Amino acid sequence: GHYISVDTSYEGEKAVLSSPELYSEEWSCVRLIYQIAMTSETSPDPAKLNLYLRQEGESFDRLLWSAKEPSDSWLIASLDLMNSTKKYKIVLEGEMGQDKSASIAVFEIKITPGYCIECDFEENHLCGFVNRWNPNVNWFVGGGNIRNSQSILPRDHTLNSELGHYMYVDSVYVKHFQEVAQLISPKTTAPMSGCLSFYYQLKQESSIVFTIYLRDTSGFYEEIWKTDSALSVDWALAEVDFNALYPVEVIFEVAFNSAKGGYVALDDISFSPVYCSNQTGTPFNPAEAGCNFEEDLCNFYQDHKDGPGWSRVKVKRNMYRSGDHTTGFGYYLLANTKFTSQPGYIGRLYGPTLPGNLQFCLRFYYALYGFFKMSGTLAVYIFEENHVVQEKIWSVLDSPKGVWTQAEISFKKPMPCKVVFVSWCKSFWDCGLVALDDVSLSLGSCQAADLLLPNPGECTFEKDQCVFTQKKRGRGSWHRRRGPTPTSYTGPKGDHTTGVGYYMYIEASNMVYGQRAYLVSGSLRGTSGKQCLTFFYHMYGAGTGLLSVYLKKEGDDEEIPLWRRTGEQSISWLRGLIEYESDRNYQIIFEAIRGVSMRSDTAIDDILFQAGPCLEMEEIQFSSGYPDSLNEIEY
Repeated sequence: GHYISVDTSYEGEKAVLSSPELYSEEWSCVRLIYQIAMTSETSPDPAKLNLYLRQEGESFDRLLWSAKEPSDSWLIASLDLMNSTKKYKIVLEGEMGQDKSASIAVFEIKITPGYCIECDFEENHLCGFVNRWNPNVNWFVGGGNIRNSQSILPRDHTLNSELGHYMYVDSVYVKHFQEVAQLISPKTTAPMSGCLSFYYQLKQESSIVFTIYLRDTSGFYEEIWKTDSALSVDWALAEVDFNALYPVEVIFEVAFNSAKGGYVALDDISFSPVYCSNQTGTPFNPAEAGCNFEEDLCNFYQDHKDGPGWSRVKVKRNMYRSGDHTTGFGYYLLANTKFTSQPGYIGRLYGPTLPGNLQFCLRFYYALYGFFKMSGTLAVYIFEENHVVQEKIWSVLDSPKGVWTQAEISFKKPMPCKVVFVSWCKSFWDCGLVALDDVSLSLGSCQAADLLLPNPGECTFEKDQCVFTQKKRGRGSWHRRRGPTPTSYTGPKGDHTTGVGYYMYIEASNMVYGQRAYLVSGSLRGTSGKQCLTFFYHMYGAGTGLLSVYLKKEGDDEEIPLWRRTGEQSISWLRGLIEYESDRNYQIIFEAIRGVSMRSDTAIDDILFQAGPCLEMEEIQFSSGYPDSLNEIEY
């Protein structure tokens, strides 16, 4: 047969192969058979094969999958495409890297309706299912009416004939006690929940254990099904409720105790998005366990016998006290231990009930003011409902004063539980303020979430400058930095993403009054319809100049001004929102102009492009300077 491979004569360029326009209202599966071959074992810049989804109306391609592992045989990748009403294209991108002798080849791309985890084992790629090799017991393909094939069954389930195929594992070669054979499904790549069903036959002379596990990316096994019957002479249907809200593999495992064990056969694995046991309960939505406190406390509450521990407060923009993390001028929670006279005072904030036996990642932002000793002033406990026991899973050790810092905690409890935020003041002489904002909960461990592919159109500057580059006109330039800027009384103390990460800023002491620095995006795809750009900016310092955002369409010389701020704005990171549209390819330009003095460090962070109109509108303001009365906390 034929395959297609990347032409290696173009150095440093990416090879791009794009599908025709596709459309599928049903869930479908993309299977890709590929190979990356290299001569040298390790290369600092290896060859890479990327697969993107290019959706209608989006300026950015979504990276679905990426591989750089060299192999001397063809490999299969299976990727779930969720149902969507938008037209799309599949884009394959080959990057050659440094290795001149490397090759990237693709043998087959197939898009089939249904889920990647489904299989009837009739095709030779076995839908990407693999046997974990064991010297003695393995899963084999059975059937197909070939004289030499070990057909242990007269017919398969799919075709109900001797020509059909199925998977089987036999105890003939078992040498040791407790030999295990594993058949591993492709990893799910999109969240799915519903009913997993399959047909199996089991014949045993001594005990066989047939079990199904889910295995997540950190290697954690969870049993979801086990055979109860001793024997099933004909194909029996098994159904099991299946929740894969983060990437998992399904493992079909058979354990034998002796060589006279018998066999297990498997066929027709399928999936339906409706639960098998007609359970009516709605699946748990992690968004209900988070809150940004802009409107109210969401599903959080306080115990009144503690007294009013946490208050929802907001700070108007000012130069002394920072505002909330969400927008810089919204609401956050403040536990003010100064107002209480008893030492050992505690403020507890309870979250909503979370279901048991799920892996969670909790993230939140906190800031501390006015404590001499910070450790232990804020802690997170897990409160299991059937026990009165509270388990401490996190507490603050030390953090930069007054900077919104991100904390992330992974946890899993067998029983339903609640998350409790506890602020306390150990002694009357050392009480300060504890601030809390932007609590979010996601499924899967935090480490697994960090391995997920990046959100297209988002730049946090943690690793690099993403699609942005410097445009040198004069000697003003943007710098990537973490921590405070070198000049006092200007610039941020930490970034907006985590409090300890990176942001982009202009260093005013290296520039002269009126000098400009440009940060320009690469060419972004034009779309019909509105786009929303969100970013965070920091303009603190008595001599602050201007920050402007421009849109430059391909083929035009003019730069269209979209947004501008002049002069000192706040000591906080503030959120900027811009709604714009461009049907041609375009670039977005951030321009900072240095102000009258060295105290003019302007910074930006957390840029996000989203398709569709902005959900909120920003109050447009071109003014500067604020009266002193704006420095009060509003309770």
